[in-house]
Amino acid sequence: MSRVVLVTGGTRGIGAAIADAFAAQGDTVAVCGRRPPETESHAFFAADLREPEACEALVMAVVERFGRLDVLVNNAGGSPPADAATMSPRFSDKIIKLNLMAPLWLSQQANAVMQGQEAGGVIVNIASVSGVRASPGTAAYGAAKAGLLSLTKSLAVEWAPKVRVVAVTPGLVATEWAVEHYPNFDAIAATVPLGRFGSPEDVAKATVFLASDGAAYASGTNLVLDGGGEWPAFLRVQG
Repeated sequence: MSRVVLVTGGTRGIGAAIADAFAAQGDTVAVCGRRPPETESHAFFAADLREPEACEALVMAVVERFGRLDVLVNNAGGSPPADAATMSPRFSDKIIKLNLMAPLWLSQQANAVMQGQEAGGVIVNIASVSGVRASPGTAAYGAAKAGLLSLTKSLAVEWAPKVRVVAVTPGLVATEWAVEHYPNFDAIAATVPLGRFGSPEDVAKATVFLASDGAAYASGTNLVLDGGGEWPAFLRVQG
């Protein structure tokens, strides 16, 4: 059966790949962003998710248009680099709102809808390895993603059995941003045991799987996609 899927930040990068993957299997896909994409492949809703009212309005608009909401993918997020010693309260507030509070607010609204549906629903939080290791240069972002993983586990318990809540934790992913901002791209990729950055499609496939009946017994789960992590420093030094 075709489902209604909302992918936040679904107009580019990982979010666009996730939206396309759900659409490819016949699902109805809605995406949101602060600006519309150049090519509108999916139903687009403009929203600034750093405001709780915008999160509520977004979910209501999707349900009003399509009649239900079966899968929410909390993908919108990110952070420019910032020195933890000098970043302003306003900066850190915006980063934490986007990467932690917005997923909470959206999940609350989605849960209210899904609990009333016979088939319930699935919420997938796109986290980051920055939430499970040190995140120098993006400390507020790493802290928010760590919080998102904790939130995933708590909501999975509170909202069961109607709603499953899961997380995907990507490592280095070869988005347009990554290619542009890592001049030593190939050297960094060589530190990953699998020898490459992940692709947006890697994350999309994992997201679609966790939202599927094939993962029906997975809730509170965090699927880490980091290519095996990083070679331990002592091995690199010995080499």
